[in-house]
Amino acid sequence: MQPIFLSINDTAKALGVGRTSIYGLLRSGRLEAVKLGRRTLVKVESIRRLIETA
Repeated sequence: MQPIFLSINDTAKALGVGRTSIYGLLRSGRLEAVKLGRRTLVKVESIRRLIETA
């Protein structure tokens, strides 16, 4: 089963960038995330879209 969401750290590792870059991509709307309690989880589908458009 594929994950639907990744943590900020896992997203940064997957894309090979730092956490600050991930937060910048979230602010700009290029990545989508949800808040679950205190955690911010990034939608895997939005990561795929970002990679395809790069």
